[in-house]
Amino acid sequence: MKSLLLIALSLIIGYETALAEPTKRIFVTNENGNSVSVIDGRTNKVEATIDIGKQPRGIGIAPDGREVYVAVSEENAIAVIDPKSLKLLRTFKSGPDPEAFAVHPNGHLYISNEDDAKASVYDPKTGQRIAEIPVGLEPEGVAISPDGKQVIVTSESTNMLHVIAVPEHRVVANILVGARPRAAVFSRDGKEAYATSEISGEVKRVDMVQHTILKKVSLGDDSIKPKDVLLSKDESLAYVAGGRANQVIVLDAKTLEIKTRIPVGKRVWGLAMTRDGSRIYTTNGASNNVSVIDTATHQVVATIEVGEGPWGVVIDD
Repeated sequence: MKSLLLIALSLIIGYETALAEPTKRIFVTNENGNSVSVIDGRTNKVEATIDIGKQPRGIGIAPDGREVYVAVSEENAIAVIDPKSLKLLRTFKSGPDPEAFAVHPNGHLYISNEDDAKASVYDPKTGQRIAEIPVGLEPEGVAISPDGKQVIVTSESTNMLHVIAVPEHRVVANILVGARPRAAVFSRDGKEAYATSEISGEVKRVDMVQHTILKKVSLGDDSIKPKDVLLSKDESLAYVAGGRANQVIVLDAKTLEIKTRIPVGKRVWGLAMTRDGSRIYTTNGASNNVSVIDTATHQVVATIEVGEGPWGVVIDD
C-alpha cells in the first residue's frame, strides 16, 4: 500500500512540475533594434532588453512554458531564451530567412522560410529539421490548429493559404485569397480559421473542413493594411492589427461586421492576448512602443516604450 501511495504521489508531483510557473512577462521582438524587450505584465514596465541577433521577428513559447523562441531572420536561426533567467540558452539554424513560425502542441516549430518558398519543421530541443514542405512564394504567417492536425502557411506572392496535414507534412489544400495574405488564426475547435490580406485590406473566415471561404470583408480604407489577427476568449470577436491605419479593428467573428476601432501606435503589427482574455498587447513598429488594450472597454490603458521596430509579441502567462 505504501508503495502505491508513493507512486501516486510521484505522478502528481511530476504532473504539477511539468509546466513551468508562468513569469507573467511579455516578450517583444524589436526588428530594427536586434533585441527583445521584456515587459513585466503586472506593472507594464520594461524590465530587461536582450541582445538577440540581426532582425528578430517571429516569437513563440514552448507548450510547457520553459523556453521562448525567436526567429532571427538575417542570421537564418532560431534563438532560445529562458523566460525566467532571461539568458540566451542556444541557437540553431532554421533555413533561409525565418520570418514567422508557430509552435505545435508537440513542441515542434513550423517555420516560414520566406526566401526559400518552403515551410520547415524543427525540433527546438535538438535543432534537428523534421520536415521541409514546398509552399508558395514568400511564405509569411503560420497557424496551427489546436489539435495539431492542420497547419496554415500564408503565401504573400502566391496569394494563398496553404493547408498542411500533420503528421503527413503534405499540402492538402491551396485556398486563393486576397492580395498578400499575412496572418491566420484557428478557432478553438479547429473547424474555422480567420486570415488577413494586407494589400487587398481583407479579412476572411475560412471553413477548415471543406477548405473554402465562408465570408470575407474589406475593411474599407486604403490606409488599412491588416497583419495580425486573433479571437476573443469567447470567440465572439476578431481583433485585427490595421497596420498603417494605426488602429486595431474589432469585428463580429461570425458576420465580420466592424464593431469598433481602437486607436493605437503607428504601424500596428503584432497582437497577443492574455490567457484570461482581459488584455491585448500590440506591437507598433513605427512608434517603437506597445499599446495595452482593455478588452472590456476597448480602450488603451497603457503605452510602453520598447526597442526599435517592435514586430512580434508573446505572453508567458
